[in-house]
Amino acid sequence: MSDSSSINPLLQNFNEAPFSKIDDSHFKPAFEAAIALSRKEIDVITSNPEPSTFQNTIEALEYSGKTLDRISSIFFNLNSAETNDTIQKIAQEVSPWLSKLSNDITLNTALFNRIKNIYAQKEDLDLSVEQKTLLEKTFKSFSRNGANLSEDKKSRLREIDEALAKLKLTFGENILAETNAYELHLTDEKDVAGLPESLKEAATAEAKSRDKEGWVITLDYPSYIPFMKYAENRELRKKLSLAFGAKAFQNNKHDNQENVLKIAKLRHERAQLLGYKTHAHFVLEERMAKTPEKVTSFLNELLEKAKPAAEREFVQLENFAKAKDNIDHLQKWDGAFYSEKLKKQLFGLDDEELKPYFKLENVISGVFQVAERLFGLTFKQVSDVDVYHKDVKTYRVYDDKGAYISLFYADFHPRKGKRGGAWMTSFKSQMRKDGENHRPHISNVCNFTPSTPSKPSLLTFNEVTTLFHEFGHGLHGMLANTTYPSLSGTSVFWDFVELPSQVLENWCYEKEALELFATHYETGEVIPMELITKIKAAATFQEGMQTLRQLSFGLLDMSWHGQDPTEIRDVKEFETKAFGDTSLYPDTPQTCMSTSFAHIFQGGYSSGYYSYKWAEVLDADAFEYFKEEGIFNEKIGKKFKENVLSKGGTEDPMKLYERFRGRKPEPEALLRRAGLIES
Repeated sequence: MSDSSSINPLLQNFNEAPFSKIDDSHFKPAFEAAIALSRKEIDVITSNPEPSTFQNTIEALEYSGKTLDRISSIFFNLNSAETNDTIQKIAQEVSPWLSKLSNDITLNTALFNRIKNIYAQKEDLDLSVEQKTLLEKTFKSFSRNGANLSEDKKSRLREIDEALAKLKLTFGENILAETNAYELHLTDEKDVAGLPESLKEAATAEAKSRDKEGWVITLDYPSYIPFMKYAENRELRKKLSLAFGAKAFQNNKHDNQENVLKIAKLRHERAQLLGYKTHAHFVLEERMAKTPEKVTSFLNELLEKAKPAAEREFVQLENFAKAKDNIDHLQKWDGAFYSEKLKKQLFGLDDEELKPYFKLENVISGVFQVAERLFGLTFKQVSDVDVYHKDVKTYRVYDDKGAYISLFYADFHPRKGKRGGAWMTSFKSQMRKDGENHRPHISNVCNFTPSTPSKPSLLTFNEVTTLFHEFGHGLHGMLANTTYPSLSGTSVFWDFVELPSQVLENWCYEKEALELFATHYETGEVIPMELITKIKAAATFQEGMQTLRQLSFGLLDMSWHGQDPTEIRDVKEFETKAFGDTSLYPDTPQTCMSTSFAHIFQGGYSSGYYSYKWAEVLDADAFEYFKEEGIFNEKIGKKFKENVLSKGGTEDPMKLYERFRGRKPEPEALLRRAGLIES
């Protein structure tokens, strides 16, 4: 196949990603051509003989590189959702190219001089709020990423960025390889005692796909989590739990210990090079929290409130396990199993009892109806959009006046080439240019329980909240309505980005919302009020332990990035110390969280994992506002859409929040919802 741009679909003008026309061999030449085009666009800006202006420099830079952005989004989204050996190899090759281009732009003296010139006269320019934000962001992006460094330091910065780009990719590839390599093959009926029929059926199908008899359990969440929750064989739970916890921590070719140390140390060196004390100081300068000290203080304040509750809950769980099965010391592989049984005893609630009411298609319809009532949106499923896998569904989104808002891709089931977890991403950014409002193409990717020969895809309640969570991010992208792409949609401070996603989860617990979509997949019966009451009652079950778990991840992140890591030699030893104040279960020496902590070592959450809890403060406070006025109150929905969802990163997030809420957020709302203080 020729690689000339005339037949490379990635180098043609296209609106929707032309997946069926793309061959893996198209990517490298497309990246080469798009990088060359980006360089030309920068040359046009820097060689302009006219004095620098906002339009000929800041705006020109903002709209440059759009061909490369589209190609990158398609490629790296595929590398997460539908990868293969070829794509992973290309990713290792092109990531340093992209890192080099980014540095060549940021460290371009002529370009920075033009930016500095405009920044110096910013008070005299008649700029809109969004233009001022873009100018500020552009100047900071250059100065924070080395534009003021000496040439030798710039050279070292380039080396670090190139190394980090490769290391992060390798880190993720190792986790995927370890996940795919493991199977728990069972052939004795006794070994699957306690498992729900749906999991047994899925495990049988998995075994057949591998030409085996019996059942195969994997480390993919829809297989792993229910096994840990229901399998009566404690030794098998232990075996699976240890395998899950040992991912990329087995001193084999997929081991991530060295990668963790290298990433942490290179990030620290980079921060120091740029004049910051640590990587966390560098990152948090551009967050609502501002400093590592404030983050640590925030986490520790929550820890102080949550720890006594968590310890009480743990003792309760231990006593329950002892009384039930004479378990003397509760281990990590016992937690989910006995929690599920205790929850059933206390609230009469069983995840398996709920699943028939949460058929995937009904939950999708439900989240669409919630969006329609709150924000006036309509979702129309279409089959004329190219997709990268047959499981992907596509929708065109319209507002209440019939205007086109967004294209939405939904990809909900696990498969071999797809990394674990759930995320929202974009194939095309929203922006206004040349009088046209270019609408976004948004995607939600999850790993939900697939259908089986006898049952459709029935979600656990946790999967329902995950779908609502990712769809909240999706709405943030779909409803974007800004001029500049780098300020659009989810391009906001990282500790603000979780507000739209987390606030939407609240509707999963409300009778008015559940009755829209929670109907029995066989009888069509609406979920009984009794079950809704149980869901609400169980909402704060083990909230102390759940909070402690989230805080432990946030504190581990800050330990890796909020201090000098150069003397760390042993990843596990360091991690155990970081977990000290949040540990409930005995340690398992053969497992390690850091080596598969993709959020902070592969994704964008380094020094940012605390933001889940930070955003919970915002979301609990925001949802109290909805509750006061009615959860489907159009006026409050409109305020949220206009002041939060559509505004992206055009203004300081606290200003946007205050405009929506009428005041600053009050942290007590979160503690009330969690049952950690009296309401």
